Amino acid sequence: MKKIIGKLIDAVRGETDPQEERVPDRAVLFVCMGNICRSPTAEGVFRRLLEQEAPELEILVDSAGTHAYHVGHPPDPRACRAAERRGVDLRTQRARQVTVEDFARHELVLAMDRDNYAQLIELCPVEYRERVRLFLEFAPGLGRDEVPDPYYGGSNGFEHVLDLVEEAARGLLEHLRRVPAPARANRSAPSAASGDAAR
Repeated sequence: MKKIIGKLIDAVRGETDPQEERVPDRAVLFVCMGNICRSPTAEGVFRRLLEQEAPELEILVDSAGTHAYHVGHPPDPRACRAAERRGVDLRTQRARQVTVEDFARHELVLAMDRDNYAQLIELCPVEYRERVRLFLEFAPGLGRDEVPDPYYGGSNGFEHVLDLVEEAARGLLEHLRRVPAPARANRSAPSAASGDAAR
């Protein structure tokens, strides 16, 4: 109780623990249309990969949609089940829509397909457009550049999405290890709707 009261007093005085306000220097945003299938899958897979293979890296991992169809909703149950079979938990995620501020906050904004890429480019301020890329650019060996939308298909579509995402996630991790962190982005601590740092 004393600790809680102390934090409240500090907040009133404008004094906070630097560790609590600290935001990772690096951030990645995965984007699809509604943020309930492909992008939350990519977020979950990349989070787990960082935890298992690169715990030394502090990277803010988040996902969003170009449309507001499902804002506040959890990922599609089929995506959750497919991911869970591979040890990835998506259940705590909630859909949100991309904002203009996301382009300043994230060093990479990764679209699942060309349609969403085009919409991101249209929304993105000119100075940040080089940050917008197709996610599958990080898996050139796949011979394709889009993650197909599994929403209207069967369960096999979600498994296929996972196959593609897992391959691209490894390529993305290699890229982030190889490329130095950019100058600190104009990024504040994530809100409740945003992703947490993968540690």
